[in-house]
Amino acid sequence: MAMKIRLARGGSKKRPHYAIVATDSRMPRDGRFLEKLGTYNPLLAKDDENRVKMDAERVQYWLGHGAQPTDRVARMLEAAGLRDKATRNNPKKGTPGKAATERAKQKEAKAAAAAEAASAPADE
Repeated sequence: MAMKIRLARGGSKKRPHYAIVATDSRMPRDGRFLEKLGTYNPLLAKDDENRVKMDAERVQYWLGHGAQPTDRVARMLEAAGLRDKATRNNPKKGTPGKAATERAKQKEAKAAAAAEAASAPADE
């Protein structure tokens, strides 16, 4: 059975509240889970101690039994010191998209044309 530690959404519209749960990966996001390991309230301030609460012993138990945390839960575990910090690399994040590169080329061409027109001597 493929196990996951992930977030299950609760709360009303535009007022999310999440439970950190251990579940079978084939179950729906808010469906049946095996154990509730903690809570996450994104509406609280980032430095509030009640923003993320979890039972560290039970999380370690499930990790020891092969449960894989989702990316967001893995970040929470890293912040709590329950897991080593993973190096993340997204080299495409900083590169501009198609439209931005086109605008940059057009701007460069205009600047080159203006510089050429200014440097050319005026024959009269």
